Amino acid sequence: MTTVLVTGAARGIGLELCRHYNAHGDKVVAACRQASEALRELGVEVVEGVDVAQAEGVARLRAALEGRPLDILINNAGVLANDALGEIDYDAVARQIAVNAIGPLRVTEALLPNLGRGAKVALVTSRMGSMADNGSGGYYGYRMSKAALNAAGVSLARDLAARGVAVALLHPGFVQTEMVGYAGDVTPREAAERLAARIAALDLAHSGTFWHANGEILPW
Repeated sequence: MTTVLVTGAARGIGLELCRHYNAHGDKVVAACRQASEALRELGVEVVEGVDVAQAEGVARLRAALEGRPLDILINNAGVLANDALGEIDYDAVARQIAVNAIGPLRVTEALLPNLGRGAKVALVTSRMGSMADNGSGGYYGYRMSKAALNAAGVSLARDLAARGVAVALLHPGFVQTEMVGYAGDVTPREAAERLAARIAALDLAHSGTFWHANGEILPW
């Protein structure tokens, strides 16, 4: 049985990833700050109190998984703020970097003992972290955090290759979640299915590649 860990699992894409893997008969571990009723109803294993930006929360997750192998680690937890030039909230910028960039690195490093040969690490990033794709500006904290996450993802791909662990950097699309006020053109369920397909296809030869969930390779 495949064991899958999803961070940011209480709602949105994380919740639907848990639903997807659970429906396919996989063992799902859902990490979140506080479980939602929808997550509890899935009947998967839930580890609460996990703020990926805090060392204590990640230590709690590591303790819960001690000695248990993971096949797929999906770093999905994230936050978004719209930072307009002239009125930037630098505390919000720092929070986005802490959660979106440092958090996935902190989680992945903490769970290295759980990742054996053949395991996969997925980073749910965004094309808003692309330099070449930025045609509109704004969103300083979010763009900076996702660009930093992309840089970390490439380094993880290089460093984990010898261990036989592949890394995917995945843009889920413009997804209809609370984070974006339910705007978007992709449902969370569709996003989860597409992300799972990209993870299933991931191998060491493509580790460190920046993908759209629809299969398109994205520019840096």
